[in-house]
Order: sequence, then C-alpha cells, then structure tokens
Amino acid sequence: MLDVARHFFGVDEVKRLIDLLAAYKMNVLHLHLTDDQGWRIEIRSWPRLAQVGGSTAVGGAPGGFYTQAEFAALVAYAQERYVTVVPEIEMPGHTGAALASYAELNADGVAPPLYSATEVGQSTLAIDREITYQFVEDVVRELAEMMSGPYLHLGGDEAWSTDPADYVPFVERVQAIVQKHGKRMVGWEEIARARLLPSTVVQHWASGLASQAAAQGAKVILSPATRAYLDMKYDASTPLGLEWAGHVDVPDAYGWDPATHLPEVAEGDVLGVEAPLWTETVCSRADVEFMALPRLLGIAEIGWSPAAGRFWEEYRHRLAAHGPRLEAMGRQFYRSPAVPWG
Repeated sequence: MLDVARHFFGVDEVKRLIDLLAAYKMNVLHLHLTDDQGWRIEIRSWPRLAQVGGSTAVGGAPGGFYTQAEFAALVAYAQERYVTVVPEIEMPGHTGAALASYAELNADGVAPPLYSATEVGQSTLAIDREITYQFVEDVVRELAEMMSGPYLHLGGDEAWSTDPADYVPFVERVQAIVQKHGKRMVGWEEIARARLLPSTVVQHWASGLASQAAAQGAKVILSPATRAYLDMKYDASTPLGLEWAGHVDVPDAYGWDPATHLPEVAEGDVLGVEAPLWTETVCSRADVEFMALPRLLGIAEIGWSPAAGRFWEEYRHRLAAHGPRLEAMGRQFYRSPAVPWG
C-alpha cells in the first residue's frame, strides 16, 4: 500500500513502484487516495474534491491528483503486469480534505480550512445527512467505472469523531452501496463491529477486531503494524518514519508467519498479506524505496512461501547476495546491520 494522500506521488512514480512489485510477485497495489491532508482522484460529479481537497499535503507540500484518465491508465499499466490496483477512499473519518471541499458534508454545514498536520481522529462525515450517502454513491460509482479489480477499500479506521452509535449503520449502508456497484468492500478491522456481507474483506493492522470479522465468515488481510508497516523506523537512528508501533528492522519484517499470527484467525481465513507505507515523513521516490527495501522483499516471500522453508539465517545471506541486483536496478535500500551485505 502506498499512501498518496499525505504526500502525492505522480503517475510515473507509481509506475516505478508497480514495476518493483511485479518483479517480486506482489500482485496488489493498494492506493490510499484520500485522507485529511489530500484528495487524490478526480470525481467528476464532485469536482471540488480534487480541485480544493487535492491542493495541499502534509506540511504544506505541493498537492496533486490523478485525473480519471490518468488513474485508468495506471490501472491498465498494473494489470498488464499482473498487479491489481485497489483504491481506498477513507470514511467516515480521515475525511478532512473532503470536508474542506464541500461544506454540506459537515454536520454544522461549515467547511473547515484545509489541513496539513498529521494528527488523526478529528474529522468525520455528517452521518445523519442524506447528502453524505449521495456523495458516497457518486464516488463509489465513478471509481467502480475506472477499476478492473474486484476490491474497493473504504477505510473505516480511527473514526474517533464519529458517534459509535452512528458508525455501525454507516458501515452497513456504505457496504451495500459498494456491493450495488459490483465490487467487494475492504475496510480496516474496525468495520468488524458491523454486520459484514460475505463478500466483505477486513484488514488487520493493530487490534484484535479481525477475529470478529473471521467469526462472521469474512476474509482477512494481514498488515500487522509491528511487522509489516513500512513507515516504521528500522531503528532509532532512521532519518525517516514513525515509531508508534516500535521499530521494524529487516528480521522483524521477515520473521512472522501469516498462518499463525492471529490465533483466532485460521489460515483459511487469510486472504493475503500487505505492507502499508504511510507517507507522513516520506516525500520522494528515494524515500519510498528506502523505507520499502529490503523489508518488502521479505514480506513478499512470507506471503508466497510455506513457513517450513523459511529461516532468517538462510534468508539473510540470500538477501545480502541480492544487494548488487538492487544497486543495478537503481533502487535505494536500507543496509540493515543484521544482513551481511559484504
């Protein structure tokens, strides 16, 4: 997953990432398109989302957005390389860019100023306004028309400003909208508080709520922050990244088993693994590669390989031998002291 909402990455930069994913048999690119700090996809029925909401980024950095033609071209480029693009539109929280673009999406009818800081949890759509569901309907419809894959991610995490009594009916209503447009909804594990459709997918990141989803028959994507979050610092000296989930060095990203990571989620409930890269501190292509590599390679391997054949001591030597290939590809990567690079 690449977060293009906190900092924007253009079409060519995303294509370069798709090439990297395809080279290592990663077959999904989850694009986090909207958040408090930016709205990155053109929605023709709501043009101010991109025009206003797409105009800024964290720290006041330059904004940007994909036109529908550009996004469709990205989807096609990925599909040619056997990579499925999964777009994410965050709701009901993490909606600051949308709220700044359209006053009517706010409970008080007043649009707040554009937001470029990094605190979370302060925004929410107006759950009790019908205009909110027209907005969701229009966004889902236009996105579905641009997509080739079956999955549409609607966020659902950290909705701390949404009344808990309103959160569940909201999730259930938007879930039906996604299904109406022929797509399977994906949401962060907080959505497991709602009654999920059999087609809905839940993404684990930090809590135990994914087990509630599995108990309902939902499939689970595993993205444990302490293992798979590529925005976590490698160690305390790493110049980029965050530390709220601790440090994730290269051995940490490799040394876990998706089949047993959550005791109450059986292997058959696991749809796959995902490595999210949030971009509060990540501003450039070089930053993306430095935070992703080489951790992403280990996560690709544990996604495709049985646990019985995986040993860190063996892998670290293979990874070290792979260093010259990354250099020849012109990729930036972190030289973890846990790997004998030579």
